[in-house]
Amino acid sequence: MWNQPYGKTGDLESGAARPLYPMMLESPELRWAFIRKIYSILSLQFLLTIVIASIVVFVHPVSHFFVSTSPGFALYIVIIVTPLIVLCPLSYYYQKHPVNFILLGIFTVAIAMAIGLTCAFTKGKIILEAAILTAVVVVSLTMYTFWAAKRGYDFNFLGPFLFGSIMVLMVFSIIQTFFPLGRIALMIYGGLASIVFCGYIVYDTDNLIKRYSYDEYIWASVSLYLDIVNLFLSLLTLFRAADT
Repeated sequence: MWNQPYGKTGDLESGAARPLYPMMLESPELRWAFIRKIYSILSLQFLLTIVIASIVVFVHPVSHFFVSTSPGFALYIVIIVTPLIVLCPLSYYYQKHPVNFILLGIFTVAIAMAIGLTCAFTKGKIILEAAILTAVVVVSLTMYTFWAAKRGYDFNFLGPFLFGSIMVLMVFSIIQTFFPLGRIALMIYGGLASIVFCGYIVYDTDNLIKRYSYDEYIWASVSLYLDIVNLFLSLLTLFRAADT
């Protein structure tokens, strides 16, 4: 009676108490509530991102200001470094409401501005292709990770390999900045980066299911948000290079 596992004492018709993975020791209801909270935050982040990026893309004086004026270029540099700066106080205040949400909002706005400026000089067809493929991949990998977790698969081993891959991509991008390697190199970079961030989506979704504590909802949201954004930007790089 007292040792029944989660999923046996709940409402069997609703399935609300079924464990997300074998040997689950915590309450499935609490973990599901945490997961819903993360995806709600992510939805708001992407809604804000789409709105801001659309303004930058369709209101041409905005993009013109950034590329044709010195103050605009200086502001662009500020936008690029802002997410990195915001992550520092966010690592300290991630449990303190409402400071954590304010910092998350600043982080999201800066990323959205950068995405908008990238898309402002990209063909609409390429943006649409990258957005559709990103959505399909994210939904597919998320469903697969939940399915695999329920059957006992664990993806924690991916961490070191993904970290090493990110280091390689960072070095490659620095080399590409100072010594452009051409269209083929960009296509290779975009393809490899897309694969790496697909791995990160699986890895961070697995952490969301099993490892993130309930007070780490900000970090979980930031991780998945960056995974999806970087996947989109990688596909955008690949399609732009292929279209050149």
